[in-house]
Amino acid sequence: MLKIRIIALGKFKEKAFVELEKEYLKRLSSFTKVKVTELADVGYKKNDDLERVLEKEAEVIAKALPKGGIIILLQEKGLLRDSRDFSNFLQRVGGLGQELIFVIGSGLGLHPSLKHLSNYQISLSPLTFTHNFARALLEEQIYRACTILSGKQYHK
Repeated sequence: MLKIRIIALGKFKEKAFVELEKEYLKRLSSFTKVKVTELADVGYKKNDDLERVLEKEAEVIAKALPKGGIIILLQEKGLLRDSRDFSNFLQRVGGLGQELIFVIGSGLGLHPSLKHLSNYQISLSPLTFTHNFARALLEEQIYRACTILSGKQYHK
């Protein structure tokens, strides 16, 4: 059984995202347990040095990364996979017995320094999404991958 954790900067503020996440975590419970770790936002103002904000966010994320897991960053320029490739990827790396840790940054993205801590960088799409939407989309894709691997008819 896959062991999955999602580490995300910030909390869902919109009720629709909270409800969507509940639904996908409930659906996933028959396949695997997904633990979601929400980290506090690093506040910033319009005139702040955004590079420094990203560095502070990277420090918060690095401290939250558990030892011994497979770190997968969600990056705009990460490797694109279709749903079947993603399911095969989860099966392959999940079969190593380590926890799969997906990291989602803030609306600013992720600082490049996190790359050296990661094992993989993936992209959900060439389109740009809010970090909240990316989190919900990741949960849906994990669910889709689990249904593909189990032969269920969710994926068409």
